[in-house]
Amino acid sequence: MIFKNEVEFHKKYKIVAGVDEAGRGPLAGPLVVAAVVLPAKLRIEGLNDSKKLSEKKRELLFHQIIEKASYYKIVEISPEKIDELNILWATMYGMERSVLELDCEVDFCLIDGNRVPNGLQEFSEAMVKGDGRFASIAAASILAKVTRDRIMLRLHDEFPVYNFAKNKGYPTKEHVAALNRYGITPHHRKSYKPVQQLSFDF
Repeated sequence: MIFKNEVEFHKKYKIVAGVDEAGRGPLAGPLVVAAVVLPAKLRIEGLNDSKKLSEKKRELLFHQIIEKASYYKIVEISPEKIDELNILWATMYGMERSVLELDCEVDFCLIDGNRVPNGLQEFSEAMVKGDGRFASIAAASILAKVTRDRIMLRLHDEFPVYNFAKNKGYPTKEHVAALNRYGITPHHRKSYKPVQQLSFDF
């Protein structure tokens, strides 16, 4: 896929970062946010929105992005922080952190979605469906998605009855049934329905 939209930003700015997240909807596990700065002329074959790629392809691209990116930062936002802030503000918080913790000073940020975090307002633009339009956002979406999936696989080993390996924490019928039978884990988001409706802990 050729990302022509990003070329115009590289003409104006030296260091352009793409920012995206994975895991806003699940009942369990962290929110993961990534910021990626790619070299202006870099082309990574097969790069695309992580949701449009197979797990195998995402893993292959993950390693290429880590190797070829000028800079990247991956941030995990815990379920406790999500419950404290709510998912919108937890996302904004994670996006700010991912950019501000890069080992470089960013000239401009391309933020996936329709909202720019307050701390990045002066040098960012929100891009609806940006992960399919900008290479750096697509790269960030892959880093975030692969990182989060790996976390959920580890949590599956710890709590196999919820089948996190398959549902990745999303509210499938199987996951909700396990919640009702076994209760919640420390990794569930207590502010999310139906988790908040359960009055007992794991």
